[in-house]
Amino acid sequence: MSAHPVRLYDSLRGEKVPFEPVVPDHVGMYVCGPTPYAAAHIGHVYSAVCFDTIRRGLVFLGYQVKYVRNITDVDDKIINRARETGQDPIALSKHFTDEYNADMARFSVLPPDVEPKVSTHIAEIIDITKKLVDNGKAYVTDGDVYFEIATFPPYGRLSGQTIDKLLANASERISDGERDKKRGPGDFALWKAAKPGEPAWDSPWGKGRPGWHIECSAMSATHLGETFDLHGGGKDLVFPHHENEIAQSQGAHGVESFARHWMHNGFLNFDGEKMSRSQGNVFSCDQIARKVGTEALRFYFVSHHYRSPINFEYIAHKDDPADPERVTDVDFPSLEAADRRLDYFYTTLRRIDDFVAQGGDGGEGAVTPEAEALAPAARDAIADDFNAPVVMAALSEGARVANRLLDEGKGLDKGMRRRSLARLGRDLRAAGWALGIFGDDPVAYARARRARLVAKRGIDTARVEALLTARADARKAKDFARADEIRGELTALGVEVLDTPAGTDWRISDGPD
Repeated sequence: MSAHPVRLYDSLRGEKVPFEPVVPDHVGMYVCGPTPYAAAHIGHVYSAVCFDTIRRGLVFLGYQVKYVRNITDVDDKIINRARETGQDPIALSKHFTDEYNADMARFSVLPPDVEPKVSTHIAEIIDITKKLVDNGKAYVTDGDVYFEIATFPPYGRLSGQTIDKLLANASERISDGERDKKRGPGDFALWKAAKPGEPAWDSPWGKGRPGWHIECSAMSATHLGETFDLHGGGKDLVFPHHENEIAQSQGAHGVESFARHWMHNGFLNFDGEKMSRSQGNVFSCDQIARKVGTEALRFYFVSHHYRSPINFEYIAHKDDPADPERVTDVDFPSLEAADRRLDYFYTTLRRIDDFVAQGGDGGEGAVTPEAEALAPAARDAIADDFNAPVVMAALSEGARVANRLLDEGKGLDKGMRRRSLARLGRDLRAAGWALGIFGDDPVAYARARRARLVAKRGIDTARVEALLTARADARKAKDFARADEIRGELTALGVEVLDTPAGTDWRISDGPD
């Protein structure tokens, strides 16, 4: 069976177009990965989640995806940090690469099929640089190699700027040293001559290291071919990085080569400001995990369209009398709301699981029309430029239908009711997988969330367990008035009692966190 047709927003064309892979039903996808010189933060998570969701969506629609995400492990930022800390730059980068991959796994980001690094692709980088020199697109000066953008008339098409405007802006930023080396102010480095204390490799132009942009042209061609299907990254990479990639790749392999479609995720802003350490809005993965759990952040991200900007809300508390400007704690209202909504879905899945476990899935036969609607709605939304918010709406409707069948479905044919709930459970999980959510066991999820909220609210678990035991004893003695009284005491503590087929459990009631 062929994969479901897709329409996506192509950044290069500036409109939504049919997705046309080189090989039908197969996708070669390249996404610009991190430059690992420090611990990952939620900005890294956001971009990774966006393209992981696109990748998952393609798989959900029936495509076979080869996903390549590079690691820039040779870069000025890494070299400078290594110099500050006295470490080897490649070793420092490897340490933070391993941390980055572990953090992304916490947010249900699937590992790439290929994770190429600059340091292991020097030969390929040198080969494409030589080709650009031979093609008259690049020139050598004092051991440096520069791409000459005047030789590539389409330059600026992705960013929507003219070469004259780009050159004017570049002239303002160019240093005096570069001005003497470059033929044009917008020319950019493909290869940099070696400097003391920096990683360096032998090349036809002397010892040196790659420039920033050339790596992606070399690695995408190595692992996906000179022409492939999708290239992704954040909007901040459109210029100069992706603009330069196009010039390099097409300068080396021809103007019909390189990515057939370009996709870019929107910006993540914080109360109207961009993320920056000076603003105090760089939040670590650990910080988010402690506050609301990792899946709540992913749930929040996929509640937005990947192209839309997100204004990330936070409340910084400054209540240290000795230092009024010191941030002592941070709350995330939108994530707390996402956490409560996520808990609703997991509670629904748990109820479905318990119901099916008690009496089976109803066997073969028809389901209610409402139970059939979720899967096609999710499929159509994903096929329309990976519209995750519409998928989320379909999930919400599916959960609403499931809870109604659980609460009020006793008049329905028993087999149909069971089949409908079993179908909704499967489809909630399948469509949830496409967004990277609902992958946990509902009971395990509930207990992890409970532990987090118990710590946050300072609930005495020993007292809760004692009251639950007393309630069980009262029910066994058929003293239902006392059992109800104890339930009231638990409610006052912020505890909700759950009487399930597997026994009595409890959760933290939703309310102000």
